Amino acid sequence: MTMGFVGIGTMGDPMVHCLAVAGHKAMIHDANPAAAAAVADRDGLTAALAAADVGAACDVVILMLPDSRIVRDVCLGTGGLAAAMARGGVIVDMSSSDPIETRKLGAELKEMGLTLLDAPVSGGVRKARDGTLAIMLGGDDTAAMDRVEPILTGMGKVFRAGPLAAGHATKALNNYVSAAGLVAACEAVIVGRDFGLDPAVLTQIVNASTGRNNSTENKIAQFVLSGAYRDAGFALRLMSKDVGLAAGLGRHTGHDFPGLAAVSAIWADAAERLDPQADHTEIHRYLEQLG
Repeated sequence: MTMGFVGIGTMGDPMVHCLAVAGHKAMIHDANPAAAAAVADRDGLTAALAAADVGAACDVVILMLPDSRIVRDVCLGTGGLAAAMARGGVIVDMSSSDPIETRKLGAELKEMGLTLLDAPVSGGVRKARDGTLAIMLGGDDTAAMDRVEPILTGMGKVFRAGPLAAGHATKALNNYVSAAGLVAACEAVIVGRDFGLDPAVLTQIVNASTGRNNSTENKIAQFVLSGAYRDAGFALRLMSKDVGLAAGLGRHTGHDFPGLAAVSAIWADAAERLDPQADHTEIHRYLEQLG
């Protein structure tokens, strides 16, 4: 089995490295040829100049791309990899894609004799480097899932989420819960400080109490109170996108929940107002600006 990996960005770079350490030598491609060449030199891999070259050479291709539109273009656009792949090939979309679009793309690839699986991740850059990501695998072809799972375990722990698009749906909903928790934590810190509480002490007490969550434990002291927002390593625009996907999934299933709508609107507005390079922990700066 030959493997390819398309998308050597902030997450793709350490993920490819973990695969190489585990013995999975991928042919890699990125829209930035220099980035792909640097990773190829570091890990002893082959860098392809076009996605189609990866498709022609590989039985399994992993994608780690910004969104569903780019995933579709890489698969089916001009010079895309799907037309170059032999029938029976498997494409694994590890991007945070729209689950509704994933089902559409899966049906189109099936007509070409290809299988699409979705396997988005949670854990950020730190866990990508450690090879300890949570990987949410979705698919309709059990044999294909069995085929790729040994590869995916080189990057983290695999959870079989359900049929095709279950992984992407789970990721979007997980990030909604995470985003809501971070907003609540930042609001509590701001209100507490303005009432005269020490934000650090407040955070310590919350973390020993029922309000603790991933954000209070791993983000508030480390990145928000320290002001080291950018060290957290996950773009605010990506969190906004994921929460928007969760809200869209809610509407698709007939649930226009007020909490989901409100959190989605908060993150969308923050993405509009803040620097395009802002980290997701800079939602704290946005909330401060709201007064």
